[in-house]
Parts: sequence; C-alpha cells; structure tokens
Amino acid sequence: MPDQAPWSELVVAQVRQQSRLVASRSIQPLKIINPAAPASPACHAVLASYGGGLLAGDSIRLRVRCEEASRLLLSTQANTRIFKSLDSRPAEQLTEGYVAENALVVVLPDPLVPQAASRYRQVQHWHLAQSATLLLADWWHAGRTDAGEKFAFTTFATELRVHVAGRLALLDRFALRPAEHLATSQATFGPYHSALSIYLVGPPAGAQFRRLAAALRQLPPPGQTDLHASLAGRPLVVAVTQARPNVLLVRALGLSRQALAPVYQAMSAVLAEKELLGFNPLARKY
Repeated sequence: MPDQAPWSELVVAQVRQQSRLVASRSIQPLKIINPAAPASPACHAVLASYGGGLLAGDSIRLRVRCEEASRLLLSTQANTRIFKSLDSRPAEQLTEGYVAENALVVVLPDPLVPQAASRYRQVQHWHLAQSATLLLADWWHAGRTDAGEKFAFTTFATELRVHVAGRLALLDRFALRPAEHLATSQATFGPYHSALSIYLVGPPAGAQFRRLAAALRQLPPPGQTDLHASLAGRPLVVAVTQARPNVLLVRALGLSRQALAPVYQAMSAVLAEKELLGFNPLARKY
C-alpha cells in the first residue's frame, strides 16, 4: 500500500464528565460503530469489517486519539477472519494510538482467525502520556479448528510498540510460518490452538494501573504456581510477568477459544468498576 493511503480515525474526549466519540472516519474495509453509551464515564467503539474478515490486499489503517482524562473501550464485533491469499498479498492492520494525560484505553478484541493459505501482518504503535494507562489484548487462533483446520495459514506476524512520554517502554514482535516452524511441535504450541497476550502499561503508582495489575496477577488457574513441563495438556496455561515497573505482561495458551474465555471474563468483571470503564464489556456484548 502506498504511504499516502488514507487512515480511518477516531477521537475521544471528555464532554460533560463523560467520554464521547467526537470525531470518526471509517475507510473500507473498516467500519467504526459507536454503541449508545451505558451509564458510565467511558466511550465504547467497535471495529467491524465488511464481510466479517479481511481479504488478501486489504489494509486497515486506524489512528486513535484519546484526549485528557477520557476513557475508551475498543473492541471488535466478532472474530476477525483472515481469508486465503491467492496472489501472495497479505492482509494488514496498522494502528497508531495517542493517549493523553490521565486517560485510559482498553483494547479487547475477539480473536484473529487466519484461515488456510492466508497471509497477515499487524502493527500497533501506541504513544502514552506519562499518566496514561493502556490495557491491550492481542488474541489469535490457529484457524477453523472446529473444521479440523489447524495452523494451515502461510504467514502470521504481529508487532506492538508502546512509547511513554516519548520513550520506548515496550516492544513485542511475533511471527509464525507454520510450514517452517512446526507449529504443533512441543517446542512451539504443542496441543494448544489459541494464544492470548495482554499488556498493561501505565504509571505504577496510578490507581487504575494498580487495580488492573492486581487483577491480572490473579489470572493463573488454581494450582498453577509456575510454568513447568507438568502443565502440558492443561486446558489453560497462564504466565504473568512484571517486565518493567510500568509494564505487566500476560501470556496465555488454551486448547480452545473457550478455554481462554475465563481470562476475558475476569478482566471484564474488573473493568466494570467505576474507576475503570464502569461497565462489563462482555455483559454488554452478549
């Protein structure tokens, strides 16, 4: 795609003590939906795509801007399917986010599902003010596993960068080519078909960061005290790491999407607290 390709945009600001979507532009194949806000201080924006997925050559470019003290939940309408590439072109999603002082952004998408022979690339770059907080989930699935399709895609790559006050706080890259990397070997994913990463970045002394960090540290299933070979084959495995004082990282693997559902349920319950979003994202969705 040329550098001059247009970007979709959304801007959230405080209006009469509530966060509102004050500007929005959707460029195909992206469609931005702004459901009526519940009785809460947060704004909810839903990212959808025409046809429920991305075709080869599709490029979603999105800029997100959250003004001072605003709160945003960014979610998706359903799983994002990545359809097969017949001409070797990838589908891609590029996101740039700008989060001002004392703002909170929560990104909770449904899983990406790269189908057989698909190619996909995702890059997210978030710029946070010193007192801003970001909770971001990156979830993908091995394919249409209910139909027996597992790691049949051609390429899958994702990158996340987070800058805080202009300084790089987090860089995470992942790429997988199943034909080369033997995705189902015990050295990679083994029996697991669903992978979820959760990133929390914010001021360590901030009330929102501390509350979310406390909830994330409770995510490992009962009986899992550490990562060990004896955990192999469990429906759900979770690792929580304090990567830096202002960065908490969660990695989770599930035998299925349903196995990882408790992780989202636990996060959504905490986000319902009035100091955070003020509503339960899952309860509202379903």
